[in-house]
Amino acid sequence: MSDDILHMREITKEFPGVHALQKVSLSVRRGEIHAICGENGAGKSTLVKVLSGVYPHGTYDGEIHFDGRPGRFGGIRDSEDAGIVIIHQELALCPQLSIAENIFLGNEQATRGLIDWNRTNHEAARLLERVGLPESPVTQVSDLGVGKQQLVEIAKALSKEVRLLILDEPTAALNDQDSAHLLDLLRDLRDQGITCVIISHKLNEIIAIADSITILRDGRTIETLLMAGGEVSEDRIISGMVGRDLDHRFPPHEPRIGEEVLRIEDWTVHSPAQPGRRIVSGASLTLRRGEIVGLAGLMGAGRTELAMSVFGRTYGVGISGRIYKDGRPVEIRDVRDAIRLGIAYATEDRKRFGLNLVEDIKRNISAAGLSRLSRRGWVNENEEYRVAEGFRRDMNIKAPGVQSLVSKLSGGNQQKVVLSKWIYTDPDVLILDEPTRGIDVGAKYEIYTIINRLADEGKAVLVISSELPELLGLCDRIYTLSQGRVTGELPRGEATQERLMYHMTMGQE
Repeated sequence: MSDDILHMREITKEFPGVHALQKVSLSVRRGEIHAICGENGAGKSTLVKVLSGVYPHGTYDGEIHFDGRPGRFGGIRDSEDAGIVIIHQELALCPQLSIAENIFLGNEQATRGLIDWNRTNHEAARLLERVGLPESPVTQVSDLGVGKQQLVEIAKALSKEVRLLILDEPTAALNDQDSAHLLDLLRDLRDQGITCVIISHKLNEIIAIADSITILRDGRTIETLLMAGGEVSEDRIISGMVGRDLDHRFPPHEPRIGEEVLRIEDWTVHSPAQPGRRIVSGASLTLRRGEIVGLAGLMGAGRTELAMSVFGRTYGVGISGRIYKDGRPVEIRDVRDAIRLGIAYATEDRKRFGLNLVEDIKRNISAAGLSRLSRRGWVNENEEYRVAEGFRRDMNIKAPGVQSLVSKLSGGNQQKVVLSKWIYTDPDVLILDEPTRGIDVGAKYEIYTIINRLADEGKAVLVISSELPELLGLCDRIYTLSQGRVTGELPRGEATQERLMYHMTMGQE
């Protein structure tokens, strides 16, 4: 029997005007964890959609052989029957159903047409034990966090007697603890003989878990690296992904810091679901023109809640405290007040809250600044087009034109549209919540360059990030938040990952 469970040979997939894949070849050994890396738009997702039957046989050129047999999959059901299961980044679970119902949805445990609930729950409990999830099978999925929902998806895959498990950005929305648990589970599955293919932008995780790595660039296979020697570094992978060495992950920047532009004092925010519970407690911070300030904290520390409550009270109840803009006290009652005062907020969830996915680039860029384009209630569409086209060029948004739907753009280009929307409002303060989440290293560098440019224009930038190296490489000063309280303030020269983590865990039980 061959050591390879999967061969994909010279796979070519075209869309109108776009070569998504150009003679891509991939071989995966039996019982290994194989990573696929590449920038956004490199063809990773297209390749696994070809493999899983989302793009059925006949819609692409090339050959697939799975376990020694031709893989001519006409749909997802065909690939799953062969033992190939894909778990997408956006989980496909029904929140209102129980864990057991989700695991066996479409694969019901039935006798003579009737669902056997005892067997369903018993088998679900066995699968949950296998993935290390200590939950009752009858628990509703909506009551689970994202990390536990990811484990339910894997249990669902195991119920289908999976032989090749494909995970697309499995840890993108997970905290460090949940990510570590998931990676340990993948190692256990490998030991049980299940082959895994993982797509991820988190290169440190890839190096820690992968047995081999295939790098794609511009729809082509660049190379496959074996990890056994322990000599493959992140820089080596990045060089293959972007086609050049990135001597520095962060562009060089000399700050020109000016006067204070925003000050928040004794800011307290209560949970809208539990009004007696403080999410942010007595927080104080300042931002100055030309300065990039970081906000670090563990999951649940209150970073996003702090930002949203300042930006027009879009989160929280019982909000108290003081805000000063250019040294004068101001009242921000809603988003319109925030925009009028020169404050912008780019959300961490760009697809859900930052963009209108059914609209084009032009309409998304103008959305927050329509007052600058309208007169007597009418929008000047020629000016709207001119403004959007200017941002497309200046921000290097890779799209045929500003009439392109934002849903068709890569994550990095979507983020550039979000930034363009808020930059057009001409803010003095930009709050950027996880500005590089789900973005590859090449696009990250471009986003960092844009942030530096905004600071050089005299804007104050507050960056919220879960990646401590990102904050250390980008920011002039970093605040730490723990359980809703500001626990530290470190200038660039004094900040290290260890010192930040110390302050981020102050008061933790």
